[in-house]
This record gives sequence, structure tokens and C-alpha cells, in this order.
Amino acid sequence: MSLLSDNIYNKQAGRDEPKFKIWRSVGLLLTYKCNAKCEFCYYNCSPEQNGLMPVEMAIDAWRSLKELAGDNAKIHITGGEPFLYWDHLLEILREAKKNNLGPVDMIETNGFWAVDEKIVKDRVKALDELGMGRLKISCDPFHQEYVDIELVRRLAKMAKEVLGDTRVLVRWGKYLDKPVEMKNISAVERDKQYIEALKDYPCRFTGRAAGIIAELVVSQTVEQIATRNCSNAFLDAKGVHIGPYGNIFSGTCSGIIVGNIAKRPLAEIWQNWQPGNDKLIETLFNSGPAGLLDEATQAGYTQSKLYASKCHLCTSIRQFFFDKGSYKTVVGPAECYR
Repeated sequence: MSLLSDNIYNKQAGRDEPKFKIWRSVGLLLTYKCNAKCEFCYYNCSPEQNGLMPVEMAIDAWRSLKELAGDNAKIHITGGEPFLYWDHLLEILREAKKNNLGPVDMIETNGFWAVDEKIVKDRVKALDELGMGRLKISCDPFHQEYVDIELVRRLAKMAKEVLGDTRVLVRWGKYLDKPVEMKNISAVERDKQYIEALKDYPCRFTGRAAGIIAELVVSQTVEQIATRNCSNAFLDAKGVHIGPYGNIFSGTCSGIIVGNIAKRPLAEIWQNWQPGNDKLIETLFNSGPAGLLDEATQAGYTQSKLYASKCHLCTSIRQFFFDKGSYKTVVGPAECYR
């Protein structure tokens, strides 16, 4: 298990200065492919996307997190939609059990596959036998554009029968009890439901979420955003997400690559991380996305009058850089920007 002092940034920081937290949680993005194309998706997942994390990569990440965080290490599996690759998912869990890496803390799904009771019962039991801690089921107006609520209800009900109430998380339970009709409504009504959902459950405007839904709730000028940097977002992120190609994203900052586990072990990447490793990350760390505006504007970026948040501005500028082919080692992969 690593100590805070094992990180190069922390060694240089003053005694009273904030330290770079140890990564204790890893979300393995099994794939960018998903049966849904939700407007608030941080990773632009959709039926058109691809990518599948190799079993060996998943196990290496799992093992390296254990080395980094010890007994505090927690792995969850997400996507995309991991249940699109059911056999592959099982293989990862079996290998983790074989290698004594401990149970997976959580697996996420939108429940599209819960087409009959036998499938649900068999799959939930299989996951339970392989040590899954919790099943997290997405349930909200964004997902219900693509997934019938009755499938979600079937999965939630039967999963609780097998696992017990405390091991089944429905995000968000409000919409399981009182679902919102999303499939046969006008664009105006759809946007209204988006806004209402964001009032109850705010999201980070990265990935596809920086598109339609961010534009519905713009309210901040660049001058307001310019007062906030991203130092805490990097230093306080106790977890990362790892994409199917091995790219590491700090917290939920999709599309900002801080390392790749296909090149170096996760624990080693954490030990050597500091904002000065990359110009774009250093700018975000010290000045926030507004610090990128001069460079972007000089290259042809058109600034909007208002943004929904600091993350909205950041994603907008990074999309511009991606389209221009700038910062290729950090602004990527392509799946996060198309």
C-alpha cells in the first residue's frame, strides 16, 4: 500500500498545502458501446461506439489498485453497457477471484437485458456467486428514452429478491416509482424533462452532457468561471476511471488522459503524477479552463456568451483542441469527442 509521501507532487508540497490523494477507487469502463445514447453521458457512449477492455488489462488494473490502496481498494465495472458483453464480464470476475483480488464492489447496468425472469435470476445469481457487492441500476429520464421502464422494474425487483435491498442501488429511485414518459413526446417536452431532471440531480457537463442539456441551462459568463481553477478536482479525486484502451481519467473528467495502464502500472502512474507533467493539465490545475482561452481563441475558437459550468467550458475548449489535433496525448480518446 502506498503512502501520500510516495507521490512526487506530495514530496514537493509544503506541510500545510493540499496533497494529491491516493486513488482508492477504479471504475473499469468495459466498453464505450451502449444500447443507449443518453444526452448526459460523460463518455459519449452509444450503439455506434466500440472498444472492449481485455481481461488481462482489467486484472492488471485491479491488482495495481490493490498495491496502491491496499484493503481500501474498490473496483466497479461500468461502461458503456457492460452487459452487452456478458461472457466477457464473467471472465473478468472469474479471473479476479482466481487471483484472489477480492470482490468487485459494484457493477452498473441500465437493465436493457432484463427481458424475462429466468435471465435476470440466472445472471444475478452468477454475479452473486462471483462476489459482486452491489448492483447499480440506472433509472432516469435520459435512460428511459432507450430502455423500457418495465425492464428496469423487473431487474430491480428480482435483484432485491436475490441480493437483498441493501445490495441493489437504483439511480434514481424516484423515477422507478414515478417514471417519466420520454419516448413519444415532442422535443420541447423532452427538453423540459431534461431541465427538471437536472434540477433534482445535477450532473457534470462533460462528454455528451456538454451538448444539448448543457445548452439548456447555460447561466455563467467566462468571467465568473475564470475565478475557479481545477486543482481540487485533481488533488481530491480519490478514484479514477479507466477506459477500454487503458486510458486513465481523473474522477469523472472524461477525455483528459492522465496516464495509460497499457504503458505503466496504475500505482506507478499515481506515484509520478504531478500537474507539470503536461501543459494542458498544468493550466487547468492552476487557472481552470478559462486559462486555455487565449490559446484556443488565437487558434480560431469562438467563445460563447454563457456556459452551464466550468466543466462545460472545459469540454467545449477540449473539443476544439481535439478537432484541431492539439494535445493528442492528453485530449482523447476519439470516443470521448465524437
